[in-house]
Order: sequence, then C-alpha cells, then structure tokens
Amino acid sequence: MNVIDLTGDGDFKYPSQFKWKKSDISKSNAGRTRDYRMHKNKGAEKRTLSLGWRQLSKTMIHEILSAFEPEYVWVKYWDPMKGKNVTKEFYTGDMEAEVKWWRKGRERYGTLSFDIVEV
Repeated sequence: MNVIDLTGDGDFKYPSQFKWKKSDISKSNAGRTRDYRMHKNKGAEKRTLSLGWRQLSKTMIHEILSAFEPEYVWVKYWDPMKGKNVTKEFYTGDMEAEVKWWRKGRERYGTLSFDIVEV
C-alpha cells in the first residue's frame, strides 16, 4: 500500500493550503418527525481535506497530480479531532491548476488545488 504523507515528515511536497472538514453521514431513516424534532441518526463520520500548492514547476505539479491520479489513495495526515497522525483512504475531487508563467525553461504554475474525500 502506497501512502501519501502530508504530515511534513516525508519527501512529498507539503501543501501550502490545508483545510480540514468533518462530515456526519446520516442513516437513511434520518429526518424530522411531526413534532419538528430532527433525528440525525449518524451512521458515520468522514473527512474532507482541501489541499493547495503554490509556485510549482512542471516537475513538481506532475509529481503531485500523479500521486493523486488513482481512483483511491491512502493519505497520512494530522487529524485535529483525533489529535494524532492518521492514515485513511480517500478519493480525489476535481483538480484545478493556474498557470503563472510560461516561458521556455522557467514554466511555473501559480496554484494547484483540489479536495480529497474519505471513502
């Protein structure tokens, strides 16, 4: 199992933007009753990480995009709710990159960003 290490301890380029989100997944019987009380009926919790990098060369952006290209990836990151590094399986959302400078030999991408969502 290949693991992408976003803790800053490995060789992988650490993101310049890192946003953590916890989502509760409700069971199918969740909803409001006639007395307007909400019954959440939480079935699971899932994480979403919004990742972003700045000032990337062609080589760096290729390495990042290639690492997250598979349908599912294992990622190690610091989870603030758990208070420790965790490794979880994610899928990658839409990816977006902005070209900053495109001159032969000095090509640069200004930004690269995408979300990864826990499976």
